[in-house]
Amino acid sequence: MTRLLLLFLVLALVELALLLLMGRYISVGATLAYVILAALAGAMLLRYQGMQTLKNIRLDPAERQLPADSPLDHLMILLAAVLLIMPGVLTDLFAVTLLIPACRRKYRRWLKAWLEAKAAGFSTDAANKAEHPRVIDSTCEEDIED
Repeated sequence: MTRLLLLFLVLALVELALLLLMGRYISVGATLAYVILAALAGAMLLRYQGMQTLKNIRLDPAERQLPADSPLDHLMILLAAVLLIMPGVLTDLFAVTLLIPACRRKYRRWLKAWLEAKAAGFSTDAANKAEHPRVIDSTCEEDIED
C-alpha cells in the first residue's frame, strides 16, 4: 500500500514538473490549452467507449459473441480516457499508447503473463501451506484442588 502511495506521489510531482517546464518553454497559455484539449479528448473518448461497452454488453451472446480479449481492450481504452482527462504529460503519453492497437496487444500479453505468474505463485503458496501446515503441539495440565 505504501509503495502505491509513493508511486502516485512521485508521479504527481513528475507530472507537475513537466507541466511547469512546458509552461516555461512553450508558454503558459499553450500548456493550458494542451491540458484542456487532452481532457476534452479524454471525456469524449470515455463517453463514446462507455456507450460502445454498454452496447456490447446488452447484445445477446447467441446473436454476437465478443472475442475473449474485447473486455480487456475496453478496459484499457477506458483507462486511456481517464488518463487523458487527468492533467499530465506522462499519463497522456501512456494513454495514447493504450489507444494504439499494437501497443494494446503488447500490454494485454504482458498483463496476462503477469496475472498468470501471480496466480501460479498464489497456488504454489496455497499448496505449500496445505503440505506443511503449522502445527503447534502442546500439553495442558490442570491443577485440581480437592
